[in-house]
Amino acid sequence: MRASDTPRALGDLLSSASSRRAWEPEDTKSGARFERVVIDGERYVLKYQDPRDDWLLRATGDPGVRYVRLWEEGLLDRLPDEVDSAVVAAGFDGTVGMILLRDITADLLPPGRPFPPDQHARFLDHMAALHVEFWGWHDDVGLTPLGTRYRIFAPSVAGAEASLGSSAIVPKAMADGWDRLPEVSPTLTSLVMPLVEDPSPLVAALGTVPHTLVHGDWKAANLGSRSNGCTVLLDFGELSGEASPLADLSWYLALNADLLPESKDQAISTYRVALERRGIDTDLWWERALALELFGTMVQFGWEKALGGTGPELDWWEERATEGALWL
Repeated sequence: MRASDTPRALGDLLSSASSRRAWEPEDTKSGARFERVVIDGERYVLKYQDPRDDWLLRATGDPGVRYVRLWEEGLLDRLPDEVDSAVVAAGFDGTVGMILLRDITADLLPPGRPFPPDQHARFLDHMAALHVEFWGWHDDVGLTPLGTRYRIFAPSVAGAEASLGSSAIVPKAMADGWDRLPEVSPTLTSLVMPLVEDPSPLVAALGTVPHTLVHGDWKAANLGSRSNGCTVLLDFGELSGEASPLADLSWYLALNADLLPESKDQAISTYRVALERRGIDTDLWWERALALELFGTMVQFGWEKALGGTGPELDWWEERATEGALWL
């Protein structure tokens, strides 16, 4: 649904609600608060953007406004027809951001099931559609800065959450994973640990490749398909911003590794073909951008691969990180 289709402001919509009750999705890991809302007989979900609850907002320095800005600046209205954010209204009351979404639970992926090949292919095709729509876009609305993307999962963030007494699961797993990485992968440790707290050399290198608007979190819990075939893509906001389009692709490969119906190398090719089919010439920048972004993904998720232990998955990322480091 586009902003132009929903002229009623968030406050008006919520004031007409016949039912509002607290709700905790099973797959939420950020600590964000949610409500189930009924308005005019239709079901919605209200997501709060409050750094007092949400460790991702704290880690990215977001006071709760970035998701709202995407709505207010019309960026969600510009999404290609292939992508549905489900957002119908948003607002910031000076303290807390609020995002009202259609309840599309029935359209989301079943937890833990491998992606069907045709759906996976559509995800990558629609990812390319999103990136092409915003090709060359530069952030002038204050979304998540490029450098922040690569510091979100740093040991210092895990330490800060521990000091706060945070109950968030992910920061605790981060701390465990970074502690294990030297034993599990000395190679990855030597490559990524110098950058996890100060990724400025990586950020500078990524500044030389094409940029677009990225969603930032193409993981299974945020994905689904409507009956018309378009892709449901939830949770714009915390990680959205200006970056290489391959930031979304490499994140998708890292966090959905166990669910992919084809190899990571095949998925990379599938996405590249989708870009080129939409008129993007990749010849001059692809090799550099891909190598750097796959390396950058290990600056973010080396801890997660360490928790998975040794094996083909870790080996693949070690090899990609080694290649990417050569481009710094």
